[in-house]
Amino acid sequence: MDAEDFVTPEVGITAAVIATVASPQVRKVVRRGAVFGLAGILMAGDVVTSFARGFGEGAQRVTHDAAQATGRDGTTRREEGQQQ
Repeated sequence: MDAEDFVTPEVGITAAVIATVASPQVRKVVRRGAVFGLAGILMAGDVVTSFARGFGEGAQRVTHDAAQATGRDGTTRREEGQQQ
C-alpha cells in the first residue's frame, strides 16, 4: 500500500468508524445495553411464567369446585337435597 491510499476519504471514514467503535466509552455503552436488554428479557419471561402459573391454578380451582358440586352419578348437590 502506498501512502496515498491512507488519505482517501473511504479509508479515513473507515478508520474513524473503527476508532469510534473500539473506544472504551462506546464499548461500555454497548455492554450496558446488552446487560439491560438481557435483564428485561428475563423479567418478561418471569411475568409470562407467573401469569401462566396463576391461570393454571385458577383453572384447577374451577375444575375442583365443579367436581365437588357434582356428585358421582352426575347430579348436583341441590338436586340430591330436593330428592330427599
